[in-house]
Amino acid sequence: MIEQDDFDIHTRLHTIVRGEDEAAMVESVGLALVKLPDVLNRLKPDIMIVHGDRFDALALATSAALMNIRILHIEGGEVSGTIDDSIRHAITKLAHYHVCCTRSAEQHLIAMCEDHDRILLAGCPSYDKLLSAKNKDYMSIIRMWLGSKDMVRVMRKKGIEHHPNFRAVKHVPFDQFIQLVAHAGCMIGNSSCGVREVGAFGTPVINLGTRQTGRETGENVLHVRDADTQDKILHALQLQFGKQYPCSKIYGDGNAVPRILKFLKSIDLKEPLQKKFCFPPVKDNISQDIDHILETQSALAVDLGGTNLRVAIVSMKGEIVKKYTQLNPKTYEDRLELILKMCVEAASEAVNVNCRILGVGISTGGRVNPREGIVLHSTKLIQEWSSVDLRTPISDALHLPVWVDNDGNCAALAERKFGHGKGVENFVTLITGTGIGGGIVHQHELIHGSSFCAAELGHIVVSLDGPECLCGSQGCIEAYASGIALQREAKKLHDEDLLLVEGMSMKKEEVVSAAHLIQAAKLGNTKADSILRTAGTALGLGVVNILHTMNPSLVILSGVLASHYVNAVKDVINRQALSSVKTVDVVVSNLADPALLGAASLVLDYTTRRIY
Repeated sequence: MIEQDDFDIHTRLHTIVRGEDEAAMVESVGLALVKLPDVLNRLKPDIMIVHGDRFDALALATSAALMNIRILHIEGGEVSGTIDDSIRHAITKLAHYHVCCTRSAEQHLIAMCEDHDRILLAGCPSYDKLLSAKNKDYMSIIRMWLGSKDMVRVMRKKGIEHHPNFRAVKHVPFDQFIQLVAHAGCMIGNSSCGVREVGAFGTPVINLGTRQTGRETGENVLHVRDADTQDKILHALQLQFGKQYPCSKIYGDGNAVPRILKFLKSIDLKEPLQKKFCFPPVKDNISQDIDHILETQSALAVDLGGTNLRVAIVSMKGEIVKKYTQLNPKTYEDRLELILKMCVEAASEAVNVNCRILGVGISTGGRVNPREGIVLHSTKLIQEWSSVDLRTPISDALHLPVWVDNDGNCAALAERKFGHGKGVENFVTLITGTGIGGGIVHQHELIHGSSFCAAELGHIVVSLDGPECLCGSQGCIEAYASGIALQREAKKLHDEDLLLVEGMSMKKEEVVSAAHLIQAAKLGNTKADSILRTAGTALGLGVVNILHTMNPSLVILSGVLASHYVNAVKDVINRQALSSVKTVDVVVSNLADPALLGAASLVLDYTTRRIY
């Protein structure tokens, strides 16, 4: 088949030792291991693609791993209940990249501590051909069948070879074989083909014995596990023969190959080859018992804001069961001490409210490396918060896995799981609070960027000579539309005695805030209203830039200022945006606490992976 596809064949390697017993299999692996080093030294491949679970594939993977050659394993993570499982999983442990066929296989790979970012859920490559292969010209193929010596020998003993409806076949080319399978009244045996590929046609299958135990199957497969009596098989044939089942797409949708090609092209051959395993940072395991089953699975959510430090117990459905709030300390030591104290207290209280804590999710301002659980550097709102490892001390204290991400990203995750973004493929969330942040979800996945700096939407520049931003630049959205920016403008008006209007009053010790500016605008203060309109316009221009860059179908405004800006943003889009993006929906978040819900989502959705 490789020759028929006109590949240039650089080396032919004969390694299979004749024989049907286990010793021959071992000898074949040994022979391959002896011959492969010379071949690989000559070819020097960038990537070795290893398929499936055969013993000769194990020899390839072993050689490549020991010679520091990248390995891409196709069809890992599946379960079949035989020695094939051990071989397949051994190849998985040697491989650097993984292409799996089903979501269950993907979950198995994750459970085996494989790197999430190096797993592609593509579907089965053979399905690309299977789902478009069925035609009606199959009688001519049936006439081309060849005889197998072993099968013919059995048939002769039974006298079956004289029956006109029986043929014995040793090998049929793939294109012809799938036509036979597609038009068969039933397929019977213990081949993986029966439980995998045949589902593409809905052909009835009788799977005999235990060889394929654990494989995912469609409704077209009837299992006869204990096939030691003739009656069971005959009964199964009576139930299955001639039925037509719907096409099963458990193993693919017909687009695996382009996904795999895209995945291959995305591999950076310059990145370090050393394989990493994603062991969950859990110290102790808790035994499963009836109390755990009856408990509500929950997350411990932590929100590190510019002003407050909040911890909450959040259920799987997004219900905030209990919440704790303290002022965020100014120093690193005090802050970490308070986080640990509040988390320990909340985890202890979780038992009383019948919640089982699955892990800890932390939402914080600044740039975060979510893979390592490290705050790289924070905003000026959170001082002494750079190069901080949050995962290790909290995991050590609570014996729970810990996830950390930027507060804007967490808000987007909250919308994806609990809010307007649920089921939306491409959307952007903008947080309008003390600062301006955001998160981008593209093709259902959160975008972090090459240096974890994606979605710093508050620092989109909308004016070259605008007010100074906390980041050191000028004219950022945050310098116009954040709570700090509005507070700054409110103070200016107040200092000039231009803030208070009829219906407003302030105590001497009261701090001027953005809320006073909003109140003044509502009561007819034209200067306050002008400042808010300018802020809304700046935010709207930033959104237009996002629309022209990302082209999302939805923009979600979140935070305490969202409702004040939504109409202004829509107006700017109508005036300034290209006509092709004006259809975007702009909505105000309906989530009461997106930061905490987003932090909880880090825990509750930790098994969600990338799909091309």
